[in-house]
Amino acid sequence: MNKAPPPHEMAVAASVPSEQEKNVIIAGVLLSMLLAALDQTIVAPAMPTIGRALGHADYLPWIVTGYLLTATAIAPLYGKISDVHGRRPTIFAAIIIFLVGSLISALAPNMLVLIIGRAVQGLGGGGLFALSQTVIGDLVPPRERARYAAWISGTWAVASIAGPLLGGTFAQHLHWSLIFWINIPLGLAALAIINNPLKKLPVTARAHRIDAAGAALLIAATALLLLALNWGGSRYSWLSPTILGLLASSAALWAVFGLRLRHTTEPLISLEVLGNPVVRYGTLAMFTVQAANVGLSVYLPVYMQSIHGLSASSSGIAMLGLLLGTVLGASISGRTIPRVPHYKMIAVAGALFSLICLAALAFLAGRASLFVIELLTVGAGFGTGTTFPVATVSVQNAVDQAHLGVATGVLTFLRSLGGALGVAVLGAIALSNGLPLGGEGSEALSAATTLVAPFAYIFLTCTAAMALSLIIFHLMPEKPLRGRIERDMPVAVE
Repeated sequence: MNKAPPPHEMAVAASVPSEQEKNVIIAGVLLSMLLAALDQTIVAPAMPTIGRALGHADYLPWIVTGYLLTATAIAPLYGKISDVHGRRPTIFAAIIIFLVGSLISALAPNMLVLIIGRAVQGLGGGGLFALSQTVIGDLVPPRERARYAAWISGTWAVASIAGPLLGGTFAQHLHWSLIFWINIPLGLAALAIINNPLKKLPVTARAHRIDAAGAALLIAATALLLLALNWGGSRYSWLSPTILGLLASSAALWAVFGLRLRHTTEPLISLEVLGNPVVRYGTLAMFTVQAANVGLSVYLPVYMQSIHGLSASSSGIAMLGLLLGTVLGASISGRTIPRVPHYKMIAVAGALFSLICLAALAFLAGRASLFVIELLTVGAGFGTGTTFPVATVSVQNAVDQAHLGVATGVLTFLRSLGGALGVAVLGAIALSNGLPLGGEGSEALSAATTLVAPFAYIFLTCTAAMALSLIIFHLMPEKPLRGRIERDMPVAVE
């Protein structure tokens, strides 16, 4: 007997998209994901050059954390917004906001404006990641979803190759602002390509309340925490009134945010979804993995330039090992998940392998050749990459279709938050130990012997984060993956 839809859900009947139409839709949203992916990989090799050009090199970590901060807070909102207004207009809005942030960043006359531009970029970029994963979840059941990891890995492969090469080349031979100008034509092309395919996207419309106050609390609490980590040990003593005041204020705002999650009708982060043990452990595992992964990708070029004397463009090429290793690990993991009953062990083995490589990297920080460092970073990236498809598929498989957008938003939220805090913690280690974030190449090489220990601390911190993710993945329950017969295709809404 058919049941009438709940009053808070509205739908318009439409034919189920064909396999070819699904592929066109997925390819379109992955193109929009490429924008955000490229912007994460293109910035790191240019950071020392940007520091020298704009000054205030001690704020360089905020070029990354400013982006991740807003991307983190906005990610859970995009799932609900797209449920109310549809995926297509929401993705359009995310791309336009991202392009506005790119324009501000490209024209930035100083570090403050650049950080503001990056924060605006994050408001759009956070939606591109969350919505791309949600759209794939709309169209493909969990058992088949893992094979699309190759598509996602291909998107990251393009960003992994083009990003560091373009970032290093622009910074060294042309101008660093080109790393942001390049987003404009790419974004306009993405808007043109995805316009028609997304009209066929099936989605169920649900009435949601948008928790803007919760998002504001989250941004404020996280910003104060990141500012304390950025200033502590460098500009101010860790026990100074300024740092203690920032930490206390952040703790108070986190407490208020926690109370709001418990008492508001539709909180920014669904406690019902987080109550699912698979979602809880899967998202926490991604939090720790991304803390290590993003932090390492930001400070590895600084290591290459400071210890091995590479130029900005050369350090971009050296980054390819880490990034391509991550893509290869994700691709192999995605193809393997449907073929093995205990797919969780893929992530456990990958986290362990990454942990070993990172520990070796810390031990050999000042003694290994560039070739050995490249091998270790490829291994660390490969191990880390295997965890991403496992966490995504596990979390989406653990919830019903009605909570898919919310669960994916929570996963993206904690993944982004882990990256932001990882960069901030490693930035505190870097600044506390006087790492030359504003210098590069031969300018820093003369002091290389005094910089080995700080980089070893950075790599050890990444190792600890991966060790924690290994424990969490081990604790995460494992549910059999649902197939096509076990789910209903949602109906379409214009």
